[in-house]
Amino acid sequence: MGIAVQEPVLSVSDQLDEAASYIKRLQTNLEKMKEKKDSLMGMERADYTCKNSSGGKTAGLRSPQIEVSEMGSTLEVVMMNGLDSRFMFNEIIRVLHEEGAEIIHASLSVVEDTVFHTIHSKVGDSAHSVNGAARISHRLKKFVEDDNEF
Repeated sequence: MGIAVQEPVLSVSDQLDEAASYIKRLQTNLEKMKEKKDSLMGMERADYTCKNSSGGKTAGLRSPQIEVSEMGSTLEVVMMNGLDSRFMFNEIIRVLHEEGAEIIHASLSVVEDTVFHTIHSKVGDSAHSVNGAARISHRLKKFVEDDNEF
């Protein structure tokens, strides 16, 4: 004959206390996940901004910067901006398409409070015949400068 071990029975009051604690933990986890999602999506939350120790800048604020490199008929565009930036990734793509460039590869990476957009494209013959790479580079840089003025 085996000995049966009974687990202690919790009172209704204790069960309600445990349920309330569990719900509070779930709410806290949900809020943390929402904050992480918002920061990854590049949205600025009112409670997310905090003062940086250097010069009082707000975390995540960064002016967009662009680098355009020409390698033969291939262009590499690297765009860096903060999580809060209004800069639109699709604007780079739009300019490249307007100039007749073919997108080969595009990627996005987030490192701390900086978003990196990298686009590799092939400049078509029509764009290349009238110094297309230089014109595309100029248009992209002008677009970023204009965006920084807002």
